[in-house]
This record gives sequence, C-alpha cells and structure tokens, in this order.
Amino acid sequence: MSNTNGRVAVVTGATGGIGFEVAKRLGKEGYTVILNGIEDEIGVKRVAELTAQGITAEYYGFDVTNEAAVTSNINKIGAKYGKIDTLINNAGGLGGRSRFEDMTTEFYRFVMALNLDSTFFASRAAIPFLKKGENASIINYTSNAGWNAGGPGAGIYGTSKAAVHTLTRALAKDLAEYGIRVNAVSPGTIDTDFHKQIKSTKPEVFASWKNNIMLGRLGQPEDVAGVISFLASKDASFITAETIQIGGGQALGI
Repeated sequence: MSNTNGRVAVVTGATGGIGFEVAKRLGKEGYTVILNGIEDEIGVKRVAELTAQGITAEYYGFDVTNEAAVTSNINKIGAKYGKIDTLINNAGGLGGRSRFEDMTTEFYRFVMALNLDSTFFASRAAIPFLKKGENASIINYTSNAGWNAGGPGAGIYGTSKAAVHTLTRALAKDLAEYGIRVNAVSPGTIDTDFHKQIKSTKPEVFASWKNNIMLGRLGQPEDVAGVISFLASKDASFITAETIQIGGGQALGI
C-alpha cells in the first residue's frame, strides 16, 4: 500500500502491544508511521513486518524519559518530513508497584518520568512540526487509575496518569489557536504483555477481570487503535481536550 495521503504519524512505545497495533492501523490507512522504542532489534523486526504489508515505516530508538534524546529525534523526524501530522504518546507504564511509605524517590521519579515527562518532552518537541501538519493532533494515554487512584501499589501510576489528563486539556487550550487538537484515550483492561506477569502467575485472576467489564470481555489492542485512528482523522476535526474511555464500561463498575 502506498502512502496515499502523505501524512506522518509518530507513535512512541510502538514495538509491541497497543502501540504496534496503532502504528499498523495508521500505516494501513496510508500514513508514514514512525515507530519509537528502546529495544532496537525488535524495532527493526516490527518495521520489516509493516513494510511487508506495504506500509511505509521507520524506527527511531530512543528513551522517551531522556529529554535530549526525545528532542533530537523528534527534530530529526520533523526535519526529514517537513512536518508531523499526528503524535501519539503511547509510551508509558506501571513501572512496578510500591506503597507510599516504602516508595523511594527514585521510583517516584521513574514512574512520573515514564508517563508524564515523556508526554511533555515529545509534545513540546513536536509542536513546531505539528504547526506545519494537516489536521494536526496529539493523542495521549491516561487511565482509569487517573480517576480511581489505582490499585494497591499503583498510586503513583494513577497520579502520573491524572497529570497526563490535565496536561492533555492544557495543551489543547495552548494549541487551539494553531488548529492543533489534543485528546487522550483511557484504555481499560487490554489483553497485552502489560499484564504478562499476572497472566502467567495467576491466570484465573486475569480471566476474572472480564467480570468487572459491562461488555463481558477484555479489550484488544485493535479496540484502542480504532479509536486513535478516529481521533487522528478529519472526522474528529471538532474534537479537542477530550478523554475517551475504551474499557467496555469498566469505569462505571458493575
């Protein structure tokens, strides 16, 4: 499939899980997709997979918590293509679990960097290139934990995701004058390697999670990719500062 629309999408944390599915979906829609990750061998394989499907893709290896690396790589991408149409700040994660009494400052800073700093660094670097984009937008990731403060030991993860929620709205205000939209998605329980540990050690617990989801199933990466495709598209050209829950009704509880 050739790059029919000439649009450029940058997807951080795109070597697996939701991020790769998002890159594949946008690539199939004609975007040139730039995948970011920190596992370079996997990144090269992922690009080969996409290329085999006729998708124009590139891989840039850098750590999204490293300010200098984020800035220089986003600048390289922007300079090469002359613009960025869509930035998807997919990279992030739980980072581990820790109760506050025992939490080290290093752990606190790591989780905040992984989720909040990464979104800020990439967004800031991309803005000059998004200004040159077509129907340009930024799409961030928050979480139910941003509202319910997370499960045991995930309090600082929830705090970081609540910050991403507010950052999304603040960026939307800041960039509206340039026609750049900023939205977020809040995935519920999506069946990816994010939950690999509990799937392998307590499969019955993992399987039971669907009982708390109104639609009665776990989410798939494709469920998130479809919503992101919509948010990046002209169909969503009048949507900004919104967070879309993708959790099968999980946020309401049953």
